[in-house]
Amino acid sequence: MSSPEFPVPSRGAARPALRGAGPGDFTEAWLRNRRLSEHTRDAYRRDVAGWLAWCAVRELDPLRANFLDVNTYGRELESDPAARTGRPLTPATVARKLSALSSWYDFLVKLRAVEANPVSGADRPRIDRDHSATVGLTPEEVDALLAAAEAEAGPTAARNRAAVALLADLGLRVGELVSLDLADLGAERGHRSVRFVGKGGKPRRRALTPSTTYAVDAYLAERAAEARVTVPELTGPLLVTATGGRLDRHSVFRLVRRLARTAGIPAWAKLSPHSLRHAFATTARAEGVPLEDVQDAMGHADPRTTRRYDRDRHNLDRDPAYVIWAARARRRG
Repeated sequence: MSSPEFPVPSRGAARPALRGAGPGDFTEAWLRNRRLSEHTRDAYRRDVAGWLAWCAVRELDPLRANFLDVNTYGRELESDPAARTGRPLTPATVARKLSALSSWYDFLVKLRAVEANPVSGADRPRIDRDHSATVGLTPEEVDALLAAAEAEAGPTAARNRAAVALLADLGLRVGELVSLDLADLGAERGHRSVRFVGKGGKPRRRALTPSTTYAVDAYLAERAAEARVTVPELTGPLLVTATGGRLDRHSVFRLVRRLARTAGIPAWAKLSPHSLRHAFATTARAEGVPLEDVQDAMGHADPRTTRRYDRDRHNLDRDPAYVIWAARARRRG
């Protein structure tokens, strides 16, 4: 389907670089204007493309859409089966898509290509900020999954151990994991470290634990030996396929589920790399790591997001009443 040209409302002209632009041009200009990871860019690109395709079928000019059109689009996303799964999208997914679309329209408002953002007045799904649909893992299940990776043999076993160690010990997003390059590894003040671009385009750095360092070093030593070079001579992505390409997120999803099944984890078919991220937050808080330190490690802008990842936050063992009572007892003793 060809991209129709967007008419510019009479009250203002688009910038010369975008005059007569099609939807793809607006989208790419919007994405270039944001500090985003490649994974997030791809997701936003798909979100906007879905809206534009919906408008095209209905012969609706996206620059003249109003909040009623956006409402209709959102309700259809919630009720119609998705092509990939055969099931309607969850309210959280619909809310994310509309959020991306709202950001796109905000950009067009700044360009004076539209007068107002139609998503602003739309009825977005209500999301329980205290709930996450991600299936979590107990610390014992994480141990079992890592043990399953350790027990594997074969040409990809060392790489898989490194990948799972990075997910479990650092709580990385899968997009952050697969985007890592060898040049991102380093050392700072006695710490082995890794640098990467997190969600929202924020530069991040994390320390590698001794076990993760061992897994990464073992993998790189094996990879260098196969290539008949030294480890410092290796270049490109950190995690690669058998043909040398960058490992993709879908492969990591399959890896986590396969290892979980081998480990005998009952919910293996519903797990994802994000399950290890949730386990990271829950275990860190259970071990007494302050909320703000966990928030910083996970790259969350809002501490409420970090709290949602903490699956043990409603455990009555952590009720502050016990701490108050114990302090009172010490004073009286």
